[in-house]
Amino acid sequence: MSELVISWVVSVCKILIAVGLINVWLIRFNRPTKYRGAGSHNMKEEFAVYGLPSWSLYVVGGFKLAIALCMILVLFVPSLMLSLGVPALGILSVLMLGAISMHIKVKDSLTRALPAVMMLLMASVILFNV
Repeated sequence: MSELVISWVVSVCKILIAVGLINVWLIRFNRPTKYRGAGSHNMKEEFAVYGLPSWSLYVVGGFKLAIALCMILVLFVPSLMLSLGVPALGILSVLMLGAISMHIKVKDSLTRALPAVMMLLMASVILFNV
């Protein structure tokens, strides 16, 4: 693939990660979606279904919103990719592996885990093209 196409794909992945995380953690936080674990109706319920402590919801949410901001920032200041973007994507990858494992734990269908799988895939695409 040409360098221009790769650059475009990487930029689109950064945007999708940022928009996706903001959507889930700010807009749909208290709303049911077809992707919530074990049919939960909101984020608090979902974390409880996974057996996670209530404080972990805020830690994970804080990390994910910070990662979204990092993706927006590195779009406009590409020189920060190594110092800010790569660590943020590393943390996102660990969180997505955790999310996938939680869906497996509660025996969710692949459909419910799809957003986490896609986030992990997009983070990998970006990291492999730094």
